[in-house]
Amino acid sequence: MAHLPDSYSGGQGLALLEGLDERGKLVFTAADALDAGAARSLAARQVYHVLLRLEAAGWIRRIRRGLYAVTGKLPGSTAPHDYTIATALYTPSALSYRTALQLHGLSEQIPQIITCTTTAKVVTPAMRSRRPKERRGASTWEIDGLRIQYVSVRPARFFGVEEIWVDDRTRVPVTDRERTVLDLFADPSRAGGFGETLAVLEAHHPELDLAKLISYTLRLGVVSVGKRLGWALETFGVADDLLAPLIALPVKGVQALDPQRERRGTVIRRWKLIDNLAGRRGR
Repeated sequence: MAHLPDSYSGGQGLALLEGLDERGKLVFTAADALDAGAARSLAARQVYHVLLRLEAAGWIRRIRRGLYAVTGKLPGSTAPHDYTIATALYTPSALSYRTALQLHGLSEQIPQIITCTTTAKVVTPAMRSRRPKERRGASTWEIDGLRIQYVSVRPARFFGVEEIWVDDRTRVPVTDRERTVLDLFADPSRAGGFGETLAVLEAHHPELDLAKLISYTLRLGVVSVGKRLGWALETFGVADDLLAPLIALPVKGVQALDPQRERRGTVIRRWKLIDNLAGRRGR
């Protein structure tokens, strides 16, 4: 790393950035900065002063209150990956839906917005706005052109998460392949519709751990999702013995096969579903 000008706290700023870099903290909290500063004999008031100076110099930027990221403008430093910023804004969180599809090679489409699932209560700047136009898409953060959408879930439904490398120094949490596919059946609208969801499963079910996928479905505990997935797996040739737990799920009444379409069509009695997809039939 290059030396900081004296006007930006010189050696103290450099020492703090080096301490954060050693910890792999390209995105860091104020608490992270205090820990890195303490290791280099910087008092808390010095750390806060240095953070202000570093931000003024353009070496770091504040993402939100108490959360910062290095900018990569200091020679020898590296800006964090977009996915690191996305998963650091709210913790715990994991890349999901279309973002996870692309990372796992389940889709070739490059999403225009990063999607994360989190258990945190999401409050974006747009949510604080009183102007109606700015409240649209309120679950979406926009940071210097980076758009991140958050989907909130209960802690009990935050599972099926792994960490993967997205560059030579960055690992990020992401829903694993099976959880990603399950999420599509739970909310097809986030993948472009039920047709796209079926296309993903049809193309990739041979490479999925179907026992894990089914166990995840039972753990999610949404019967309509289990029936929908079971019908799709059966349609693509999965054997009855594997599907038995989904067939056995107790259900009252019938549910729409495609939750985004009108509930009109033939009833698939085996799965208690209304086949509202033109041209497709379960047995």
